[in-house]
Parts: sequence; C-alpha cells; structure tokens
Amino acid sequence: MRFRLKSLVFFWAILTFLVSLAGPVEAMPPVQRSVLANGIVLLSAEEHSLPFVTVEFLLLAGATRDPSGQEGLASMTARALLFGTKTRSMNVINEQLDFMGAALSADAGRDYAVISLRVLTKDLVKGFALLMEVLEQPIFPGSEIQKEVTRTLAAIRSGEDDPGEVAEKEFIKALYGKGPYAHPVVGVKESVEKLSAESVKEFHRRFYGPANAIFVIVGDVDPALLASEIAPRLAKWQGGASTPATIDVSYERGSKRVTVDRALTQSNLVLGHEGITRGNPDYYAVTVMNYILGGGGLTARLMEEIRDKRGLAYSVFSHFAAGKHEGSFQIILQTKNASAREAARLATAEMERMREKPVSEAELGGARKYLVGSFPLRLTTQGAIASFLMQVEYLKLGLDYVDRYPGIIQNVTAQDVQRVARAYLHPDRLIVVVVGNLKEAGFE
Repeated sequence: MRFRLKSLVFFWAILTFLVSLAGPVEAMPPVQRSVLANGIVLLSAEEHSLPFVTVEFLLLAGATRDPSGQEGLASMTARALLFGTKTRSMNVINEQLDFMGAALSADAGRDYAVISLRVLTKDLVKGFALLMEVLEQPIFPGSEIQKEVTRTLAAIRSGEDDPGEVAEKEFIKALYGKGPYAHPVVGVKESVEKLSAESVKEFHRRFYGPANAIFVIVGDVDPALLASEIAPRLAKWQGGASTPATIDVSYERGSKRVTVDRALTQSNLVLGHEGITRGNPDYYAVTVMNYILGGGGLTARLMEEIRDKRGLAYSVFSHFAAGKHEGSFQIILQTKNASAREAARLATAEMERMREKPVSEAELGGARKYLVGSFPLRLTTQGAIASFLMQVEYLKLGLDYVDRYPGIIQNVTAQDVQRVARAYLHPDRLIVVVVGNLKEAGFE
C-alpha cells in the first residue's frame, strides 16, 4: 500500500511537470461519422504515422443489464466471447492472433461492454473478420465457462483481502441500495456461483446487437477499404433487442455509516454521496472545483490540510464519477487507525470551506491551467483517441468537444466554483465507510 501511494505522489509530480510544458490542445485527426442502416454509429479517424489500426466497439451490454440474482453475468458474457466460435476453438483464435501480432479483448463495465482490436494494417481485414466472428458466433463452451466462474470466485475472494477494495464496494452498495449500480461488475460470490453457459447464451442473445452500438476505428485506415468491406459488413449484423430498455438508477440519500472491522494498522475511509451526470451543464465547474478540493494531487486542499499540515495521511483525494446517470462523489484516504476520526473530520471541514468561501485566483488559475494543459496528454496514442471518441459519442458531447473544452474550462469563475460547491457538496449527508481496527479508530 505504501509503495502504491508513493507511486501516486511521484505520478502527480511528473504529470504536473509535463502539463507545464504542454501547449494548446492540438487538432485531432479528422473524424468521419455515419450511422449505418442497422443503427451502428461508425466513427473513423485516419492517422498514418504507424502501420496499425485500433478498433473499439461499444455495445449496451454492461452490468446494469444483469438479471437479479445473476450479478456478474454481463462481465462473464463479455469475457467468454473469446472462448471459441462455431468454426474456431479458443486455442485457434489465440494462435491466429499471435500470428498476426494482434490483440483482441472483450470486457464489460457498468453501462456497456467493449470489444477492442489492435492489429497491423496489412492484417486489418483478417482481424476485423475475427472480431465479427467472436461477436456473432460465440459458442460459450460449458467447460470454459465453469473455469471462468472458478477464476472469478478466486478474484472475488482475493478482493476481500484488499481493504481499499472492500471500502469501495461497501460505499457503492450503501449509495445505490438495490439498484442496478449497487453490485460489483464481476458480481458477488452467491451470484457468480449460479452462472452457467445457458445464462451466458441468453444474455448474449438479448443484449448483443447493433442497436445504439458505437464502432470506432482509428489509425492507418484506408477509406476505400472502410467503405467497401468494413462498413457493409457491420451493416449486415442483426441481433439483440431492437432498443435496449432504459436503466433506472436509484440512490440512497442521507447520512449513513458503514464499518468493517479488520485487524489492520491503517483505516481505509471513503466519504461521499450522490454525484452528477456527465450531461449536467455544471460538470465543468464541478471539475474545476474538485481539482482544487482533492483532485489536484499535491496541490489540492485535502492533500495540503490532511497530509502536509497534519501528517495524517500519505495520500487523500476526491473525485466525481460522472456518466450518463448520476454518479458518485467520493473522498478516499488511508490513515492510521488512531487518526481516522480526525482525518474524516478534516475532510468534511474542507467540504464546508469550499462551500462557504470563494477559492483564490491562484487556486482557480492553477486548476484551469492544469485541466487545459493535461488534455492533450490524454490523446497521445491510437488507443487513447479511439477510447476518447467512443466516450464522446456515447455521452453525446459532439465531435467538436476537443475544440470547445479549453474555452469552457477557462470560462469557469470563482463564483461558479462556489455555486457548484454549494449545489453538489453535501457534508450534512455523507456516507462514511471505515475499514480498519474499529476500536483503535474510535468507530465501534
């Protein structure tokens, strides 16, 4: 844990230095957008400096679609796509990927699943054909599904030994109650044990289809090949629900304390409450506000007050997780058991200070400079650009977002920061999760 925290501090120092060197946001490769007959949104960006291509294929088949009692099914289904098809075994798929020097993977998050491909330009047609085959013709062999169940259960048990992971899971459960966001993406022991090849096949049948899917291809792409082979092949794909049902995300609002007693020398704390959606017009002011509060690494108020002045924690940070649905706000810290209560009090006091007093011009200027300056660093690889475009489309930010972002951040004022702090920071209704020696921490 201590090594990880030291690495985090070092990371912030290096990133801050790089941001100081960064100039204005450079232009993205030109992006072409089209909507195919079956509903797939196709985004393509040519970047010919290297002879390879990156693909990200988003499908509305995330963990929020898990049936009750089968939590973890979306994650299992995504991973099992590569367990073999009607014409190729898992071993053959892996051998062919190795021969091409390509990488093909699939995984699911809370809201969606993503199939990713990275392949040399000369092998794009073969790599794309393999991607479509695992998407359309997976066989989900029972023996491999059971092996994956065993591996997943082992990972869940391992996570129970990580106090930070335990604290995060308890916070999410306390915040979302019994809603679709409440369970871990990989599921829980009781639900994963029930997963089978039949349930995976049924999930794939219901949710793997072109409706609202997003296909992003970036790199050394030949427009003629895209028009003659890739787009027509995508347009032929059918399956899944014509329009996936809307997800209703509910929240448990109000103060709550969750404690987990462990024989540890440190306590892991998570303090927080509901957050905002990515589409909220206040998102950008909230981003600046959170940077000053606890998102700005070594320069953030939480770090300065709790770590530098008091020496109560090696690392402390805050963040808003914002997506299509109202996400969460969290302050995360690790401290000695004996100082857990004081650290929690100080974190809450910093939330109050952010609400009550305007930030300084120096704080505001530093936050805006970092957020604008670090933006290009997110777009330095094909994979980063592909993932960025996928999110831009999914969240409906507009393809001009990369050009608009710097100006939006620069226009955030100190008054905006205080206004959103009062609107979206709620120290009076915190969920407080403590994992540690509760007697020593004073949380019995």
